[in-house]
Amino acid sequence: MSLVRFRITTLDSANALSTQELDALDEGDARRQALGRGLRVLSVHSSRLRGPRRSKLALVAFSGELVALLEAGLSLVEAIDALTEKEQDASVRGVLEGLRRRLYEGQSLSTALAEFPSCFSPLYVATVRASERSGAIPEALRRFIAYQEQIDTLKKRLINASIYPAVLLGAGMLVVLFLVVYVVPRFSGIYEDIGGDLPWASKLLMQWGRLLDSHGMGVATVSLAVLVLLIHGVMQPAFRGAVGRLLVRIPTVGHQLKLYQLARLYRTVGMLLRGGLPAVTAFEMTRGLLTAATQPRLTLATRAVREGRSLADSLASHGLTTPVADRMLRVGERSGNMGEMMERIAGFYDAELSRFVEVATRLIEPAMMTVIGLVIGGIVVLMYFPIFELAGSIR
Repeated sequence: MSLVRFRITTLDSANALSTQELDALDEGDARRQALGRGLRVLSVHSSRLRGPRRSKLALVAFSGELVALLEAGLSLVEAIDALTEKEQDASVRGVLEGLRRRLYEGQSLSTALAEFPSCFSPLYVATVRASERSGAIPEALRRFIAYQEQIDTLKKRLINASIYPAVLLGAGMLVVLFLVVYVVPRFSGIYEDIGGDLPWASKLLMQWGRLLDSHGMGVATVSLAVLVLLIHGVMQPAFRGAVGRLLVRIPTVGHQLKLYQLARLYRTVGMLLRGGLPAVTAFEMTRGLLTAATQPRLTLATRAVREGRSLADSLASHGLTTPVADRMLRVGERSGNMGEMMERIAGFYDAELSRFVEVATRLIEPAMMTVIGLVIGGIVVLMYFPIFELAGSIR
């Protein structure tokens, strides 16, 4: 969250008029700061921005430090005071100062957190709000830390598995681009001078080379325009939704994507249920974590729960379970420990996803190397094939 510099005209206790500048999150925050100094505010004007920076608040680190301070015996206000005083980053310090002021004004922690939506997600605020009823804020924060670390671990695993294939694909594309843009046009000029018959594929490649040689700027402009349109299309939700629906239709890939969605659903709902939130509220808060294709099914399942159906039946009837998960959910309902059971199901899904990622990575890497090698080799053979023909005729 960016800080804004405000110019404030005030009256002090002696009715002396003064103008000063201070940094605040918004106009209301600026007024509260001035009132906290015992000043009477006459006018507030935005002076300038201190950089359009977002807060660099690390939510997991902040939560861990807050838990440590609370368990050490500090009160909530004292803990926020300590975190504010030790913070060096200006944007993070501004957020913590805003939290501290609101706590001093008598607001609850969840209400104060909700005023900084760019730093604290609705899920985080709901977790804290549920814990305030029971007074178990440290325990709720520990659950959120564990939840976020598990989510981050799965994301890192997927990202790490895709790094090498992405680098391999990028290097292969650069080599192909170099051959097609730089080498082929020069070969096309040589073959045009030599003359003679060329194979159909070689003729096509040489025609492309002559096109680049004579209209290179136009081809570059058109290619750039197509690339911009492609990037714009990829950024559109409709395009991503269409790609997602296409991937879901692939048997193995679609099953793993479903498991990934269910793992996020079960882990988040399980954490909220253990925090004391009702199932309907937990489902409604989790809806935004799912894809557009899965959200309607969760909405129907939430409606079924609200109408009195069991949680396991509601999820199963709308395709939000697997055979293993369905059995575990029913056991959780009988034991009254649904939150912990849903987190166990998410862990089961994570293990299955990890195995799939490991196997897929081992298969994709050699497959990509083979395809890239065939493409590069094909271009080279098509360029040198006329030379082979010419050498054979001379011999």
